[in-house]
Amino acid sequence: MSKQKIKPTEAELEVLQVLWNKGPSTVKIVNEKIGENKTVGYTTTLKIMQIMAEKGLVSRIKDGRNHIYSAAVAQNTAQQQLLDKLLNGVFGGSAKKLVMQTLGSNKATKEELEEIKNYIEKLEGGES
Repeated sequence: MSKQKIKPTEAELEVLQVLWNKGPSTVKIVNEKIGENKTVGYTTTLKIMQIMAEKGLVSRIKDGRNHIYSAAVAQNTAQQQLLDKLLNGVFGGSAKKLVMQTLGSNKATKEELEEIKNYIEKLEGGES
């Protein structure tokens, strides 16, 4: 899956977030976690996860009567591909515009800003 471009929907990203954070889970667990923030039916979550399995976004194994789903794409891989799509599609490839918009729209903590400064200094020093 790493070489293939992933194109998850918003609902699929919600499922992936749960699987990345909780690890392998049943549909019930994923549905309950998503249900903490919005109303979503079990059958809707089940259908989304079945489609995701067909797309190769998740894998599933049978465990008794349950199916256990796992993310088939690494979180950093998905983030990188989606960020590249956003950067090129919305910000014309300009990392500066993306960062300025992000920092201007969201209040970063002092700690986050310090981490960003350190990262920039590291990049300027040629480290990675």
